[in-house]
Amino acid sequence: MGDGQVSERFPQIAPVGLDGLLVRFGDRLDEPANRAALAFRAAVERAGWDGIEETSTSLVSTFLRFDPLWLSPDDLTVQLRHLLAAEDWYARPLPEGRRRLTIPTCYDPALAPQLDEAAEAAGMDRAQAIESLSGTQLRVTTIGFAPGQPYLGTLPPAWDIPRQTALTPRVPEGALVVAIRQLVLFSVSTPTGWRHVGQTAAPLFRPDSATPFLLRPGDEVHFPAISRDAFDRLRRDPAGGVTQEALA
Repeated sequence: MGDGQVSERFPQIAPVGLDGLLVRFGDRLDEPANRAALAFRAAVERAGWDGIEETSTSLVSTFLRFDPLWLSPDDLTVQLRHLLAAEDWYARPLPEGRRRLTIPTCYDPALAPQLDEAAEAAGMDRAQAIESLSGTQLRVTTIGFAPGQPYLGTLPPAWDIPRQTALTPRVPEGALVVAIRQLVLFSVSTPTGWRHVGQTAAPLFRPDSATPFLLRPGDEVHFPAISRDAFDRLRRDPAGGVTQEALA
């Protein structure tokens, strides 16, 4: 396997209930392991195996749900092992169909109430923190916790700050939060242990749309800084000011 392999124990295949298998490429967030999970899922979908009903990815894993009346877990495991052995998944390029999205973000103190606290933990002042967060292009590593909610990584090492020990009672929809070198963009209003460092007007979950999730794993995203006035105008924009372009 490639240099990004976490240990000789990976990749590994584990059952999930009666109709699922999980192919794990690592035991912690790691860029090559995330890349492997995305590329392997794309390869499974291209293969079009009979009996596979659903595929998805987490940070470092690919999940397959299958029809146990059509396909046994043992037979599927054999197919997966053959595909895993076919190439070095840690060195695979990211799958096609990815996009680069720009999501305007307001870092005004009223809308980013924990930015100063997060900046101090990262050893920065407020201006340096905004420059770092708004200037770093990140990749969507997975969608989870709530519909359409992306986890994005990886921020520079200074942002390897822990989550809070207590919960913030509620952050609003569109909140940008930070911890452990990741950003999470909240698709719903919810309590969180992550620090609220910015605010967007991005419509992450659009249940009436043919494509209800704005973001997909593998997309590249950056969060340029905008003023409070500009943000207030974007709140009246159904797209929240989000723009996108296809990646080669």
